[in-house]
Amino acid sequence: MVTRAARTALAVDPDGEHEHLQLTTLAGWHGFVAEVPAVPDLLPEATWAALENDKRARYDDDRIDHHSRLLVVQTPAIRQVINSGRRLIQMNKNAHYGRCGLMVSGPARTGKTTALTQLGKTIEVIHRRRYPRSTGDIPVIYITVPPAATPKMIAMEFARFFDLPVSRRGNITDIADAVCGVSLDAHVTLVAVDELHNLNTTTRAGAEVSDTLKYFSKRIPATFVYAGISLERTGLLSGTRGEQIAGRFSMVRTGPFGQDQQWAALIAALEASLRLHRHQPETLTKLGRYLHQRTHGMIGSLLWLIRGAAINAVLDGTEKITRKSLDAVEADITSQSPLPPAT
Repeated sequence: MVTRAARTALAVDPDGEHEHLQLTTLAGWHGFVAEVPAVPDLLPEATWAALENDKRARYDDDRIDHHSRLLVVQTPAIRQVINSGRRLIQMNKNAHYGRCGLMVSGPARTGKTTALTQLGKTIEVIHRRRYPRSTGDIPVIYITVPPAATPKMIAMEFARFFDLPVSRRGNITDIADAVCGVSLDAHVTLVAVDELHNLNTTTRAGAEVSDTLKYFSKRIPATFVYAGISLERTGLLSGTRGEQIAGRFSMVRTGPFGQDQQWAALIAALEASLRLHRHQPETLTKLGRYLHQRTHGMIGSLLWLIRGAAINAVLDGTEKITRKSLDAVEADITSQSPLPPAT
């Protein structure tokens, strides 16, 4: 048995304080959309030096929290995904069938999830601004594809986002009907499906999951956007099913940055967001080549490296990032591996 009553307001996590971190729940997604992190100001040197221990600890904690996030840089890929998504939503607005979708594909740590979630956030913010009295609307759904997914698992992911009460004995037809009903009632316009590389269409279950997503796309009058690692290599676009998907989806490809002006601009934007008392301006921009070698041009690896060095600078009191302090940060395994030979 599945009911169509969905929770549209932010709720408290009964098991703890981490529900706001789960974008695959309505409460978590709403928290993400509404979140506007405050950027701490750097205190004047004399004021900073005179802080009492407890006040200094709170001040440092605020800066550490800021550096753990830094800012979302509007990279060309993010702008392309947002513009393409908004265009497709308009194209699909009055379509009764054959709606078009978008795929975001690329290697790991190249900003696919960031682009997907920023698209969703943009669409939701625009919807709230246009329809301020429609507080019960849920314009965006965000789910991820579980490993070894089955059709029922996908349906359950949709139901979990809406917080629909689903019985263990509920069948996929009941769950799908409830999900589609809530989606219609809540005026869903964008369905964001992440981690699509977990879908293996060469297996029977994977093929059935692909068909289930297609079924949802027919039942829910919304634009579907998929993101995953190297989707062209997963078999998703091969065979009869793949031909149908390829005929209705466009693709934005993400990848590593080259050592060019975009890379320099990305580093400069991140450096400008630092809140460290003794950091010398343009230190990171001058280390552009070094940072590219350390990260292979992957934005995820660059963020890992700079965030780690910035947090260390607050914790150890150096209050600056240098080549030496960057060397001390262990980056992700991918960025420490040799680059594949050029083809």
